[in-house]
Amino acid sequence: MPGQRLARGVARALRALDFVTVEEMVPVSGLRVDLMALGPKGEVWVIECKSGRADFRADQKWQGYLEFCDRFFWAVDADFPTELLPEGTGLILADAYDAEIVRMGEETPLAGARRKALLHKFARHAAARLHAYRDPGIAALIG
Repeated sequence: MPGQRLARGVARALRALDFVTVEEMVPVSGLRVDLMALGPKGEVWVIECKSGRADFRADQKWQGYLEFCDRFFWAVDADFPTELLPEGTGLILADAYDAEIVRMGEETPLAGARRKALLHKFARHAAARLHAYRDPGIAALIG
C-alpha cells in the first residue's frame, strides 16, 4: 500500500537521525497514527503518510494527533500537492526507500504526564510487535 511504503522510507530516514519508530500506534482509543517516532532526547514525533489528495482530504482526525506529539509531520511523495498541507505542520518528502525533512513542524512540547504515558504505550506497542514477529502463534494464545 502507498502509505506503508512512505512509512518505510520515513522510518529509514529517521533511523539515520537516531529515532526509532512504530507504525499504526494508538495513542488513545479512536486515534491511530501512521508512524510515531521517538528521538534520542525523548522527543515524540507523529508522522501521517498521505498517498494523494483524496487520502489527505479524507483524514478528519489529524488535528487530534497534535496533543500526542512534540512535532507533527506529513509524509508525502514528490507528486503530492504540498500546498494543501496546513501551515505550521512539518513536511517530509518520501518514497519507499528514503525520506527528507523539508520543513520542521512547530514544536509544542508534551506535558510530563502525557509524555510518560506515551512512552509507556510506545514501549509496550514495540515489544508486542517484536513478540508477534518472533512468535507468530502468540495471537491465538491471547485473543
